[in-house]
Amino acid sequence: MLDHGVRKYVSEKLSQIGLDSDPYGAEPTLVFIMAAIGISAISYLIVHRIIVRYVNLAISKNKQSWTNSMTKHEVLEKLAALVPVMILDVLVPPILTHHPLLATMSDRCLGIAVIVMFIWMMFALLDALHDIAYFKGISRRMPIKSFVQLIKLFTFFVGIVICISILANESPIIFLSGLGVATGLVMLVFKDTILGFVAGIQLSANRMVSLNDWIQMEEYGASGTVEEISLTTVKVRNFDNTISMLPAYALVQSAFINWQGLSDSGGRRIKRSVHIDLTSIRFLSEGEIESLKEIRILREFLFERVKEIKEFNESFEDVHHAANLRQMTNVGVFRAYLAVYLRAHKDIHNYMTCMVRQLEPTAEGLPLQVYAFVNNTDWVFYEGVQADIFDHIYAIMPMFGLRPFQSFGGHDAVNIGLGTQQNNAAPIGDQMRQ
Repeated sequence: MLDHGVRKYVSEKLSQIGLDSDPYGAEPTLVFIMAAIGISAISYLIVHRIIVRYVNLAISKNKQSWTNSMTKHEVLEKLAALVPVMILDVLVPPILTHHPLLATMSDRCLGIAVIVMFIWMMFALLDALHDIAYFKGISRRMPIKSFVQLIKLFTFFVGIVICISILANESPIIFLSGLGVATGLVMLVFKDTILGFVAGIQLSANRMVSLNDWIQMEEYGASGTVEEISLTTVKVRNFDNTISMLPAYALVQSAFINWQGLSDSGGRRIKRSVHIDLTSIRFLSEGEIESLKEIRILREFLFERVKEIKEFNESFEDVHHAANLRQMTNVGVFRAYLAVYLRAHKDIHNYMTCMVRQLEPTAEGLPLQVYAFVNNTDWVFYEGVQADIFDHIYAIMPMFGLRPFQSFGGHDAVNIGLGTQQNNAAPIGDQMRQ
């Protein structure tokens, strides 16, 4: 409440200019309100134009990430906007003391305005802190955005309760105590939010997924890079540039594959088989072995194996059948060649598993599987190395007397048809000689 002497002084000044009014009338009250607005405007200009401006200039000289975040989200500017509202909240209600209804309405409206401006400033500060955590790399280890959104939700909820309590002129504790009755409704409305928050804690505590991880979740058709982990959803950019929005709790409740370990290991696995026609598998003759010794990377293996087989065979005094002798097969030498070839390949990881193995024969022949790791996890590079290796495998197989298995196709039928036509067209004598 303003002092009676101040009101009387203002009333006298108004009378001098021809406005006769009571010290507690509308005219002096309007003057005081205009003065309060003027004071709040001047305070805003001082804080925003001078203090905030120079503080921003000072922090802009610092190249740290937090300074850019504070400037980007205008935290200080929103704090400056809170100052005049607080000044009005202090000055206006006492001015309107002799107008109870207006005093009550202005007090409650300005109180709500202070709460709204404070929440607005808090949201900007939380966004700035989230950006700082992102630049510091903390967001990669923990879903910071989930916590930021939860704090925003809690701040908004508390702000709503306080605003309602201001309007009702009751203590906020009364409204908070009454929420126990509505707990079931709150759980139903905020089910996804609560599940998402709990899932976010589990994801971070167990380090199940982080930003920029490559995950695959067949149930939701997602296979790509994690771009965002929020309170309720996980945003995944698939490799076809589509976006999949996964519920955060789904990553805890359902199975998914995180391929990030592949990238961190430094090697990407090749696990592919070539099917060999079983009818092309046979023993190698001595001439063929001597011819294969000309292959540089195979020479040492052949010399050692020939020596081993010769010593074994000479241990028998009387050998009358080839089945009693140890001999080298073309598929065995080919498998040894591939193993040496992979170990000598510059793009194959030397410290990870590298082998060529036979799998169980099928109707499509004998699977000879290449199991190795490329020393670069880039997808395009990996596919190129894998294609080059199998190009070489298919091209060099005939050198070992092997044939890849291939199902009967249309081109084979055409060749058979042409051969039959040629035989039918030949003279009878030639057909008999054939």
